[in-house]
Amino acid sequence: MGLATGDDAAVWRIGRGRALVLTADFITPVVDDARTWGRIAATNSVSDVYAMGGRPLLALNLVAWNSEELSNDLLTEVLAGGEDTARACGFVVGGGHTVDDPEPKYGMAVVGEVDPSRMLTNSGLRPGNALVLTKPLGTGIISTAVKAGEARDDVVDRAVVEMTRSNEAAAAAAMRHGATAATDVTGFGLLGHGLRMAQESGVDLEISAGEVPLIEGARELAALGMVPGGTTRNLEWVSPHLGTGDVSDQSVTMLVDAQTSGGLLLGMVSQDAALASVTELRLSGHEAAVIGQVTDGSGQIRLHA
Repeated sequence: MGLATGDDAAVWRIGRGRALVLTADFITPVVDDARTWGRIAATNSVSDVYAMGGRPLLALNLVAWNSEELSNDLLTEVLAGGEDTARACGFVVGGGHTVDDPEPKYGMAVVGEVDPSRMLTNSGLRPGNALVLTKPLGTGIISTAVKAGEARDDVVDRAVVEMTRSNEAAAAAAMRHGATAATDVTGFGLLGHGLRMAQESGVDLEISAGEVPLIEGARELAALGMVPGGTTRNLEWVSPHLGTGDVSDQSVTMLVDAQTSGGLLLGMVSQDAALASVTELRLSGHEAAVIGQVTDGSGQIRLHA
């Protein structure tokens, strides 16, 4: 797997039943606490490995740091947050690289492993599949509100819980209950990533907007105008391929919200398989939901209230 299909990571076969999964990601701060930012950034970076159905093995830190304005103690906290995530997910951080930059950034280059015969891709959707989303949306809007000083502490806390929640359990449930395709929902939002899956798979998506889970408080912040520029650009990109029906403009905005460390969008082999995976994930604290279905088509999305 390479650039051609826009999958979440590159995959390189190294032997019978074995392949390496390779990915890299980094982000600017989305919360005020340095260690929490480190945990979020690392969780976001490793998510692409899980989206391919793999497990992470090794990571290298990627750091851009304003050494004239920010202390090394703060950087130590950021890296400690990354180490927290690595321990929780069972991979090793083997070093990394730091450069001076006016704007701080942190993330990881990650190497994982996957069985090529069981690999999940964004081109595996088939008509009749049920769509599952494993985390609620709204982190982009909430992060924007944090920067504007408009987000309540309880709303931020809920967003942090989701952004630091690993997709390991979601990937395991997907594999156990018959996923045919997967992608993680990050900067292009649910509809942006879903559209790419639909186009690569040669199908259409029917999504019930009212079934899509949202972080409590995010919709209210969107109504106050706390909408990131990436969310607006996402809507511009998907609009030519999107039928909104009777879904409100605000609801559509939530569905294109640019996520940080979002959940997985899964194509499950059947409705029963989707319900089984959602039941399992909810028992472990995930706000997962069946949000729609896959139909014959040519790369379009239709929304229903």
